[in-house]
Amino acid sequence: MSKIMHAGRSLLELLLLIALGLVPVVSGLLVMVFQLETKLAENANISVQEAVFSVDQALDRMHETALQALPLAGKPCNDVIGTLRDQVASRSMVRSLSLLKDDQAYCSTTSDSLAELSAFALSGRQVELAYGPGSVANKLLVNFYLGGKDNGVIVTAYAMQLRNELDAFQDGLTLLLAFGDRYIWSHGDSRDRQRPSQSEFTASAHSAKYGYQVKGGYAQGYTAREARQSMLQIMPSLMLVGIVTGSIVYLTLFRARVNRRGTAANHA
Repeated sequence: MSKIMHAGRSLLELLLLIALGLVPVVSGLLVMVFQLETKLAENANISVQEAVFSVDQALDRMHETALQALPLAGKPCNDVIGTLRDQVASRSMVRSLSLLKDDQAYCSTTSDSLAELSAFALSGRQVELAYGPGSVANKLLVNFYLGGKDNGVIVTAYAMQLRNELDAFQDGLTLLLAFGDRYIWSHGDSRDRQRPSQSEFTASAHSAKYGYQVKGGYAQGYTAREARQSMLQIMPSLMLVGIVTGSIVYLTLFRARVNRRGTAANHA
């Protein structure tokens, strides 16, 4: 009977050692996952705010270009087209400048459709994503409208300028810049069949100045991949802590057993 009790006690001690050795491993992994999720959520919220700031600055530059050209609006096209072309040439981000009178486009540095530019001016929007015409039909453009008294200017740039702002956030987060139902992200735009995955730790921010929205999120499975990678990095350290913890408990139990035997021998 004593042998059975001794075996049972040894088994309980072994299970205790294993359990105590796993405590720092399990708790360490839980803390790691919590810190990772907190980091990703915080990064998503901060990044969408910073992206709005960066895109606002890019649109501010288009606004400055429009302000420079606005005094030319309403004047005969032949009188000002040379000046408009010089302004386009001096601004690397600008593709074209177009003038409007009574909300009707009548002069442009390119052969873009004046009717479409007029429709944009009448839409009430200040900024829009537009599909390129003719030979640049595969390009996405950004139109910026600035109106004056009975006149106006539309500055057109390639949307690559805005994509460059999104590319600055190279940390696994997918940022999507949306103007109404048209949007752009680092590797595509709203003409693509599939929208990018942003299902994990989604966040969004709205531009009070220009009315667009930035949506951020990590692709499905991103958190699990990051957790596995972090787990591989810290697991050796956690296992070492677990072994040390188990060893300390084992030595404590061993000394207690020796003390009990010594006390029993003295009493005998």
